Amino acid sequence: MHGGNVAIVGAAETRDLGTLPDRSVLQLHTEAAMRALSDAGLGPDDVDGIANDGMPPFDVSHYLGIRPRWIDGTSVGGCSFMLHVRHAAAAIAAGAANVVLITHGESGRSGVGTRPWAPDPASLSGQFEQPFGAGAPFATFTTPVLAFLEERGMTRRDLAEVVAAQREWSDGNPRAARNRRISADDVLAAREIAYPFTRDMCCVVTDGGGALVMTSAERARDLPSADRAVHLLGSGEAGGTPIVSQMDDLGSFGAFRTACGEALRTAGITHADVDHVMFYDAFAHLPLYMLEDSGFVGRGESGAFVADGGTRPGGALPMNTNGGGLSYTHTGKYGMFAIQEAVRQLRGEAFRQVPGVEVSVVQGVGMMFGAAGALVLGNRT
Repeated sequence: MHGGNVAIVGAAETRDLGTLPDRSVLQLHTEAAMRALSDAGLGPDDVDGIANDGMPPFDVSHYLGIRPRWIDGTSVGGCSFMLHVRHAAAAIAAGAANVVLITHGESGRSGVGTRPWAPDPASLSGQFEQPFGAGAPFATFTTPVLAFLEERGMTRRDLAEVVAAQREWSDGNPRAARNRRISADDVLAAREIAYPFTRDMCCVVTDGGGALVMTSAERARDLPSADRAVHLLGSGEAGGTPIVSQMDDLGSFGAFRTACGEALRTAGITHADVDHVMFYDAFAHLPLYMLEDSGFVGRGESGAFVADGGTRPGGALPMNTNGGGLSYTHTGKYGMFAIQEAVRQLRGEAFRQVPGVEVSVVQGVGMMFGAAGALVLGNRT
């Protein structure tokens, strides 16, 4: 399943991103699916595996006329799609499926065809966090963020620098929700949402979708998209805690270390071999955690690395090159869009292309600090 033996041969987002009140969740899934199949040079009749999060996979397959023999409805938050890619690769390698379609659609802004969020009083969070006001993500994340900053002698400016760096990538991109450059001072001066977060330290809220088509590298060679295939070199997944108050270490997330460590190990590479990273960024602190926990910088070095230009255009480690969930799009579960941008970079098709990208690492988070998924993707085997 690793080493390039399975490939992403189709990748596409919905035609539009942003505010789409004319499309339901199911329509967003299926629009992205048909665009990804077209990108691969395949049709619904070629698909025998389906995976998605947010609605039953068989709802999507039925709408498209697909009769799958392999189904994955793994739902662990925003990194579900990293796990779908990993699970699909295993299925293809085992012969359980030949062509897998992974879909995402979410009406995060318009709420068309989706249930409004409501707390679950029976959950651990519903019992032990939400009664104390820790319900919304921006409220739940505040405690670990403050611990992270204090332990490292860092400040809110380090969060602001993440936003400013990523806005350089989305600058001028008509598909990005926030596409104008901004300074760290501007970020700090914005309206406060929940200390230490200001508005621009929080992700955008959008509608949209995306889809991937995967098959064996052998079959990929016979497709019209053969020269644009992106191969899975390695992957990893791990679980954390469903409630932030029970984290082993508020300033570090073990699941990031486990998932990314396994992804690099199974790919047979080191950090020095990586040209590009996509780190899930629902809030500005997550890329800092990931830089450190994934081992790209040492403990306490993430803030200075970003502030000194390490992740910006021309930097040593281009990161979140579509602008990320903070600037590009965030429908509620961003992982699909992180994978899409990694695929574009590896194909040489990105809006702001990084020269010479051959290996990209995608790291995702599920819920607050509940799960993690990591992929190592390459344009060569």
